[in-house]
Amino acid sequence: MPTATSTRSSSRSSSRRSKRSSTKPQVKAKKRVAKRVAKRVAKRVAKSPKVAKMVYAFGPSRTEGNATQKLLLGGKGANLADMTSIGLPVPPGFTITTETCGSFSQNGGRLPHGLMDAVRKNVRMLERELSKKFGDRKNPLLVSVRSGAAVSMPGMMDTILNLGLNDEVVAGLAASTGNPRFAYDAYRRLINMFGDVVMGVDHHRFEHEFHVIKAKYGVVQDTDVPADGLQELCVAYQRVYRDRVGSSFPQNPMEQLEEAIKAVFKSWNGGKAIAYRQIEGIKGLVGTAVNVQAMAYGNMGDDSGTGVAFTRDPSTGENIFYGEFLINAQGEDVVAGIRTPKPISEIEAWNPKVWKQLLKVRQKLERHYKDMQDIEFTIERGRLFMLQTRNGKRNGTAAVRVAVEMVRERLIDERTALKRIPAGNLVQLLLPYYRAEDKHGVEILTKGIAASPGAASGKLAFTAAEAVDRARAGETVLLIRRETSPEDVAGMHVAAGILTSTGGKTSHAAVVAVGWGKCCVVGAGELSIDSETGSLTVKGRTFGRGDTLSIDGATGEVMAGAIAPTVPQSIPGDLAQLMKWSEKYATMGVRANADSPADAMRAREFGAIGIGLCRTEHMFFEPDRIAAVRQMILSEEVAQREAALARLLPYQRADFIGIFTAMQGLPVTVRLLDPPLHEFVPHDEAAQKSLADDAGVPVADVRRRVQQLHEANPMLGHRGCRLAVTYPEILVMQVRAIVEAGLACRADGIDARPEIMIPLVGTTKELSLLRTLTEQTVALVLKEAGVKKYEIPIGTMIEIPRAAITADEIADDADFFSFGTNDLTQMTFGFSRDDTGSFLPAYIDKGIVEHDPFQSIDVAGVGALVVMACEKGRARKPKLKLGVCGEHGGDPASIRFFQSCGLNYVSCSPFRVPIARLAAAQAALK
Repeated sequence: MPTATSTRSSSRSSSRRSKRSSTKPQVKAKKRVAKRVAKRVAKRVAKSPKVAKMVYAFGPSRTEGNATQKLLLGGKGANLADMTSIGLPVPPGFTITTETCGSFSQNGGRLPHGLMDAVRKNVRMLERELSKKFGDRKNPLLVSVRSGAAVSMPGMMDTILNLGLNDEVVAGLAASTGNPRFAYDAYRRLINMFGDVVMGVDHHRFEHEFHVIKAKYGVVQDTDVPADGLQELCVAYQRVYRDRVGSSFPQNPMEQLEEAIKAVFKSWNGGKAIAYRQIEGIKGLVGTAVNVQAMAYGNMGDDSGTGVAFTRDPSTGENIFYGEFLINAQGEDVVAGIRTPKPISEIEAWNPKVWKQLLKVRQKLERHYKDMQDIEFTIERGRLFMLQTRNGKRNGTAAVRVAVEMVRERLIDERTALKRIPAGNLVQLLLPYYRAEDKHGVEILTKGIAASPGAASGKLAFTAAEAVDRARAGETVLLIRRETSPEDVAGMHVAAGILTSTGGKTSHAAVVAVGWGKCCVVGAGELSIDSETGSLTVKGRTFGRGDTLSIDGATGEVMAGAIAPTVPQSIPGDLAQLMKWSEKYATMGVRANADSPADAMRAREFGAIGIGLCRTEHMFFEPDRIAAVRQMILSEEVAQREAALARLLPYQRADFIGIFTAMQGLPVTVRLLDPPLHEFVPHDEAAQKSLADDAGVPVADVRRRVQQLHEANPMLGHRGCRLAVTYPEILVMQVRAIVEAGLACRADGIDARPEIMIPLVGTTKELSLLRTLTEQTVALVLKEAGVKKYEIPIGTMIEIPRAAITADEIADDADFFSFGTNDLTQMTFGFSRDDTGSFLPAYIDKGIVEHDPFQSIDVAGVGALVVMACEKGRARKPKLKLGVCGEHGGDPASIRFFQSCGLNYVSCSPFRVPIARLAAAQAALK
């Protein structure tokens, strides 16, 4: 018989077998779940882009980065490592790479696997280095968290200070330092910045509580609030945080740090950062770095402070130490405007030792980086700490002076000086402009498109004729139009500035204004303009002829009242030196677009090597010749048209003599008539009647002719070479005027070098026909004058895509090509350049196009046609001269592209000639 023991044993064994058999399915199920979870985790990790080393330390004991790693560490992180390496007093810390930010963005806003482990490791290293503890009550380590992209973007991304404080740590910090005011001041700043930056709590909600506390204690300045008041403020701030966020302010320092890192990464794709990158043309960067740095305290008392400085004056370029500082403050106080900073020179009296240190740092940084530096520093209880250095932002005037003087000081060479200056900024040296201080306290009514730089104030004129009359009477006027047309040029010319409610940067108003160097704002859509009543309404306010407005052509701002602009020198000495260096290194010439002797002379003074585009149509609108132009258009017989053109011939000849004289010894490319004829005829009833009376015809005939000339799409209609095909007598008159003007100049000992350009050619047969007619006319005039030889090149504009595609055939009849990139862009994209304002901003915002293609050339599309035409043209004629005369000829980015195409020259408005000369040198050096 089995014993009781054996029975119990058997029973337990059976029970175990039963349990094992019953749990097998559960175990298998758990394993399957575990496998699925593991797979999901593996997939998530796999989806997260692979990032190598994510964190780089900097400090006295170990510095892992250097100044060459700006793309990886951001400008701030690379320079913090570099400053540490050259022995400057930099609080230690670590930098999380830009690649990590890219990974964060690609991974749906999740931090890459392993990042926080690396962060904790580096925090522990900071603790050992400083003998402090993150989250410790007695001797806490506090850190700042700052952004830092490879390209400086001041104020565009986020910063958090004093991170690591909580309710317990702040009490311990107050006790250990014996300075409760400092401790609670730091804590209230953290709650405010963390709430604002990380959790999106409106800063003004915190500021309201601060005003309440200051009112309670009867003080005005932040620094006058006592420790008790700041302690109360921290409680109030935590209440605001809890009410707005729905949870308490985090007390775990590592949680604070992790959320702060996420916030800085998110700020890379914040609205203001994206907008800044678009405005500045910053592309190709993956994200921002995050710099975590041990705090240095400028708010520990009257022996502490903080400041921002430039090693030279960023407004003038003068070699002086320039900046501001505050006593008993932290960094954001200087830039926030809450307190009025002191000039940096006053540090000498406040703390002579620190002043001497700063002067040595200033010199060391300039010698090391060989550029003007923008620095941030903190003084903690008399000890100087450097928090940042970067190449300082500066205006055009300062950029030129700093570069030229640094060459003289042998810090840099000529090539470096040329490459360092943003070419577009030179405009600030040549035109009147408004500085920020000029506009202080001024009412900005609206903002349009900054079409032509400069600054202008004047009373309002609502028609071109009114502008002319009032200007002749001695008034300074702004021409106010819904849009402008060639009929308005007389008024545009006499006006101090031009303001329109429609149009874009290549609209008629913009192109003409840029050519004249005249301040212009277009596309100010909030303006309601009534030229009949002579009134302008904006945001419920109405302005009339007796009112004065001011416009800023650099920003597009429209302001109430008169503002006196800053007027620069015509050609400052430092700019003249820069132009000499540009000429030395450039391989592509710069011509100017000029239609008058005054413009031609100005272009020559600015260093243009010729005229690349002389537009003849603007000459036709002068009051003493427009009547003859209109009679020519009304004429239905060739003989009548020739008689009207004969009246115009002396005017055209005199115009050309003036321009050839101004440009003697240099080429002048004259474009034959381009606009459609309807632009020259009157469209209002009174003007039509006046024309009918002058011509001796019924007004009905004038109306009929105007209607005949109307076109649904005039930019693609009866214009350019098509006018010369149908009305060859126009071409004959203009060519005769050009040749006779050239001969008259030569008779007076002036070396006139005209070139004739036939516009809007699309087929080789058009050019062949018109070249033959041009050559016949030239030969006839020379024969009449008894002159055997006068070389006048004949070329064409490449502005129709078909012309670019068949450029090899067209080259057979062309001595030169000049790319009319305004029309070429318009026809390639199918955009009306006067109407892009309604959709192009949305295209840029949505990334459909990177920039306005009328402002900077579309390399992939329009640029491909330019390249094709260059290659095909020179394949047929190796020495074919190539140039560009569209507005792109003055755009630095476009000039770099034209350099790569092998163009001989670019042509732009006279005031952009120095910009183009510098850009051409920069393109050659690159």
